Amino acid sequence: MDEKEPVYVLGHVHPDTDSVASAIAYAFFKRAQGIRAIPCRLGELNHETSFLLDHFHVEVPMLLKDARKTIGEICIDPPVSVTPDTTVFEAVGILKDSQRNSVAVLHEDRTIAGFISRSDLANIGLGDTAAEIELLKHTDVSHLAKAINGRVIYEDPDVHVNGKVSIVALSKTKTQNYEVKDRIVIVGDDPDSQKDLIEKGAGTLVAVWTKQIAPQVLSAAKQYHCPIVLSGHGSMNTTRYLFLAPPVKLIMKKPMVFRQDELVEDAGTRMMKTRYRDYPVVDEGNHLVGYISRYHIMNYRNKKLILVDHNEFSQSVRAVEKGVILEVIDHHRINDFATKQPVSFRNEIVGSTATIITTMFRENQIPLPKEIAGILLGAVLSDTLMFQSPTTTQKDRDVANILAAVADVDIDDFGRQMFTAASVSGDMPLSDQIVQDIKYYDIDSVHTMISQVLVPKVSMAISQQAAVQKAMDLLVKKKGLDLLVVAFTSVVENGTVFFAAGEKADKCREAFPDSDGPFTLQKDVLSRKMQILPRLTKVIEE
Repeated sequence: MDEKEPVYVLGHVHPDTDSVASAIAYAFFKRAQGIRAIPCRLGELNHETSFLLDHFHVEVPMLLKDARKTIGEICIDPPVSVTPDTTVFEAVGILKDSQRNSVAVLHEDRTIAGFISRSDLANIGLGDTAAEIELLKHTDVSHLAKAINGRVIYEDPDVHVNGKVSIVALSKTKTQNYEVKDRIVIVGDDPDSQKDLIEKGAGTLVAVWTKQIAPQVLSAAKQYHCPIVLSGHGSMNTTRYLFLAPPVKLIMKKPMVFRQDELVEDAGTRMMKTRYRDYPVVDEGNHLVGYISRYHIMNYRNKKLILVDHNEFSQSVRAVEKGVILEVIDHHRINDFATKQPVSFRNEIVGSTATIITTMFRENQIPLPKEIAGILLGAVLSDTLMFQSPTTTQKDRDVANILAAVADVDIDDFGRQMFTAASVSGDMPLSDQIVQDIKYYDIDSVHTMISQVLVPKVSMAISQQAAVQKAMDLLVKKKGLDLLVVAFTSVVENGTVFFAAGEKADKCREAFPDSDGPFTLQKDVLSRKMQILPRLTKVIEE
């Protein structure tokens, strides 16, 4: 396993205390083994879990939204850039030094103005002459000076340049045979020739092989509005580099831009429609952060995942099937699970995943910090409903005693505190209460969701019957369900009352008949996994 690449440890959607605590604890376990593990959650925390993390001062895990990587989660090339006023000559050097084939052109605030590539720059020297003339026509004297390593001697606001270039060679006829009007003229160090060319209407004078300009030449330049530049090269290189003087803002193109939060696989699909090798990547403020290339697309892998407290893909992170699943630690049924490579799979018949993870700490002789022991204890008590659930095993009780000793808490007192916090507050919208702890099941092609809500007394739910039923009907329509069951469970009263919605709502009443009238308290029914789901499954399949 690549220790530098993070491994995401995650519980199921609509996270309960066991899934969150197990993710945090197992991520700590993996880090103790030298692996960069990050605990994650797949939704908002409920009251019980929030109380538990606050009580033991444990940080809330990060929210994981997708098993696929975004561009911001892979290594990309650094944000080399140029400005709109960078000359083509300078841009060629920047591409060479950075070993890049293209580069973004940025405004002062680092937002993207345009994009240039090696082929765009190559066209300056190999392209159409008329196009090169047009570029030089719009290139000011300061850019000319930068390209030829020169110095501006005189700059005039009323410049008149048509973009054409003339090179005046030494001859007995001096300048008589040259058409120089409005042209950029390259000339030697003879003051008489320089003055004559200015008076004939030269647009810009570029002097080579000289370090100064005679006073009479400068006077003529002012009179005829002709800028003068002293070149830092001889005639040949001055001619070569002069055509690389235009600023890149004159040749830049509108780029295809990718965002940091864009999925890598989506970026690859977009790239297939273009010819460029690499593309700029921006952040939320549209500032350049780097470049992504086809190479990055071809060599990336999606997130590495460890699933805890679940194994069904329907209950996991979005696109989990595209992630790289390394391990599964769970105490639920095995269903809807397949991978392309072997994985470590640990599934035990116990009351909580926290029980398994605590056992793994002891097996590997990794010390349990007090806060980790505390949240694992909370997870065991939560999933076993203070050992009242039929899923409870002796192993859960033994582990809870060990965890309580490490966390230095009394199991009964702590359990009462936690379940009091778990009781939903009256001001929370009922729709939120229903989806706090809810799971999806496909039972013989019947699309089913089962929600479990802990309440101090079931009368609290019964008194709000109309509002609960309305919220359920809306959720059935939104999710396209055949059956929605909401179990309001009271640990104090040791039972549950059921609400049902959807076309198959009668299946719930058949599984849990109201023998004593509507909303009969189903005594000793506390476990979704061991009691509610099996009974519903049996009725539906029959």
